[in-house]
Amino acid sequence: MTRWAVHGERWLYESDWMTLALVDVEPPGAPRFEHHVLRMPRPAAGTVVWDEGTRRVLLLWRHRFITARWGWEIPAGMVDDGETPEEAAVREAVEEAGWRPRTLEPLATYNPMPGAVDQTFSLFVGRDAEHVGEPTDVTEAERVEWVALDVVRDALTDGRVVEGMSLTALSLALATGRIG
Repeated sequence: MTRWAVHGERWLYESDWMTLALVDVEPPGAPRFEHHVLRMPRPAAGTVVWDEGTRRVLLLWRHRFITARWGWEIPAGMVDDGETPEEAAVREAVEEAGWRPRTLEPLATYNPMPGAVDQTFSLFVGRDAEHVGEPTDVTEAERVEWVALDVVRDALTDGRVVEGMSLTALSLALATGRIG
């Protein structure tokens, strides 16, 4: 199988959060064209924090202004410089929810939109979480709750989980038997 040829790239916009580029590409047997690509400077990580004893998942109820929607999400965020995805997943759980998982198990690593975005997401299942205090980032969620597994299952299909990383992580954790 032949790869697409990349002839160059020019940036249309750049910030600490993202770069929008036009990439000059040539698919095998097809004409060259410019393809929009969103370059993300850092990967992201998220954790499904699971309490097996109570069969509940730690979730954040939050509003996303870009899509004007409310929904349940797992703790997640960007991996900082010098940090592993595992370290970022634990840090985000503490910052956003106030809970630190004591154990972390890899769930999946994937690219959510490889046709247009180069970012990588790393997902984990955290267990044996300890409450370490109130969330330190108060802008992340309206509330933090341990949500019953039956409610989580329903929320995956009724529009209460709409954010892609959370939808993927919760579905994979259920499908692989890591939670449930």
